[in-house]
Amino acid sequence: MLKKLFGKKTEKQTEETVYAPLTGRLLGLEDVPDPVFSQKMMGDGMAIEPSEGTLVSPVEGEIIQLFHTKHAIGIKSLTGMEILLHIGLETVAMNGEGFEAFVKEGDKVKPGDKLITFDLNLIKEKAASTITPIIITNGDIIENVQKSPLGEVKGGSDKVFEIKVK
Repeated sequence: MLKKLFGKKTEKQTEETVYAPLTGRLLGLEDVPDPVFSQKMMGDGMAIEPSEGTLVSPVEGEIIQLFHTKHAIGIKSLTGMEILLHIGLETVAMNGEGFEAFVKEGDKVKPGDKLITFDLNLIKEKAASTITPIIITNGDIIENVQKSPLGEVKGGSDKVFEIKVK
């Protein structure tokens, strides 16, 4: 009876667009010079070689993990997809130097919301690469991934892939 009074059951979202979390050059995962990512050991996705030092949310969802070194962040989207954004390669060794977070675990975000800024030149100097993987870490819930063509993308507005969950 209460359900009738207080609203309909909301249907779970099953399709979602993932926007570029960075401005730069969109790459396939196979182009990431790290086998953990290029061989999809952590999951499928894409990568961006950034031209600017601002990471924005690629989806609407919730921050589920912010690494204490601020080099990586996890987001759970409205479909239940979990995305890992890993700024650069071997950047954990920088111990947070050059990174500033603008969100914390539990925060709700929308596409384009600023998550982390980072010093691109410092990463070029101290890390293996600036290439930033965008990984779906719970691929078992994904039915289909439609990836965008490779090339230049603008953070927060250009699509990198669209997904459909099972």
